[in-house]
Amino acid sequence: MAKRLLESKGQTWTEINIEDHLEKKTEMMERSGRKTVPQIWIGDRHVGGFDDLSALEASGELTSLLGLQEKKSESHSRVVIVGSGPAGYTAAIYAARAELKPVIFAGLMSGGQLMLTTEIENYPGFPEGIQGPELMDLLQRQAERFGTQIFLEDVEEIDCSKRPFRVRGAEHTYTADTVIVATGASARWLGIESEQTFLNRGVSACATCDGAFFKDKPVAIVGGGDTALEEALFLTRYATKVTLIHRRDQLRASKIMQERALANKKIEFVWNSAIEEIFGEQAVQGIQIRNVKTGEKSELAVEGVFIAIGHKPNTEFLKGQLALDPAGYIQVKSGTSFTSVEGVFACGDVMDPTYRQAITSAGTGCMAAIDAERWLAEQDFE
Repeated sequence: MAKRLLESKGQTWTEINIEDHLEKKTEMMERSGRKTVPQIWIGDRHVGGFDDLSALEASGELTSLLGLQEKKSESHSRVVIVGSGPAGYTAAIYAARAELKPVIFAGLMSGGQLMLTTEIENYPGFPEGIQGPELMDLLQRQAERFGTQIFLEDVEEIDCSKRPFRVRGAEHTYTADTVIVATGASARWLGIESEQTFLNRGVSACATCDGAFFKDKPVAIVGGGDTALEEALFLTRYATKVTLIHRRDQLRASKIMQERALANKKIEFVWNSAIEEIFGEQAVQGIQIRNVKTGEKSELAVEGVFIAIGHKPNTEFLKGQLALDPAGYIQVKSGTSFTSVEGVFACGDVMDPTYRQAITSAGTGCMAAIDAERWLAEQDFE
């Protein structure tokens, strides 16, 4: 994601694989004071990780730091897609093939949740499985092949109160005859103060990003769904032991994932429990666990804590614009992608609290593009 953002700014970079250069890993940790990747330097300035880079982009500082001229523009498109991932890119592929010349605001976190996923085994057409970032790259390239214009910037505001609709990003503003919302969902955090204190210092929401830093160290992971078990299994490649902490006495994950995790000798389960505190000095050294049934507290020595407790829809910027359900998901007309505003469509995890799979997101992305195409054909737009 960091590379995509820098590439969109016309930048080149030197990339160092710390698995192949352990001395560089040590140097990076000493220079940055952090234990996560990526760590980015622009010239001699240490920027930090992707979150730090995207914060600079959101504030407008990245453009000047790179010595670039700030660009502001306003244009018009028949279809503007907000968000990427399987839903947004599939919508773009269908809209582009219908010669609607779609524009995507892919966001700084382009590619959605699958950018943080290792092996995808259940996406049709890949019998040997495929890495999440690789799948997203293929979808992006396919969308671009048919003429989709992609901006790696977040949308700050959508005005659905009048036509044409108006979509304002960090650098570009578009008016649009139709808008397709595919902003997906984001990882939930525990909400305890120490979690943020140790973020990037042992606390992470992405095992695939940071797992390699915990080679030969004990770690804990919180959650009970497919994501939690997938990340726990991934972490066994590096950690001496993975302790999975779950608030209930049974897992919510699919049967095959449960079987794999329960059979792995490096994974230990702590049931009916929650993390109350994360402690350490410069980095994580342990956690305090509370049994939610008995109230009994205990401590566990770990050097990494990975959070995998679900997601929330990315709809904060839409409040007052579209009808949302109590959990924040966009409400759509049954069997369609039509939202409460005619001409605005939704697809993917942002409107799907039930299935939340890559393939269903792609399917609803297809629906949104076809719904938008047919709706446009019925209008009097020039």
